[in-house]
Amino acid sequence: MDRFYKPWDTPNSLFGNLVVIAFLFVQALDGGLTYLGVSTWGPGIEGNPLLSSAMAYAGIGASLAAAKCVAIAFGIALHLCRVHTLVALLTLFYVAAAIIPWTALFLTS
Repeated sequence: MDRFYKPWDTPNSLFGNLVVIAFLFVQALDGGLTYLGVSTWGPGIEGNPLLSSAMAYAGIGASLAAAKCVAIAFGIALHLCRVHTLVALLTLFYVAAAIIPWTALFLTS
């Protein structure tokens, strides 16, 4: 379990740089797909209750921008702390829990 949150010894690793770039790309892709999905089917399609509540209060664009900025800030903070394994796992989690379901929903409708 220590491997997931233990900092890497090297301050500038290729793996860490690639992982944080992938994380940023996945966050942007999730934001775009979420915006397109919520614009098409309404805020009820969003699976995150905090985000759908924020959308009802502040609007789709502002809520998504705020949520993605927070996620990106935490991902970069983990990268700067050299916890690259956790950033990689979060990237895979977002692909499995957000990108694949949105893609499947768009392809089947």
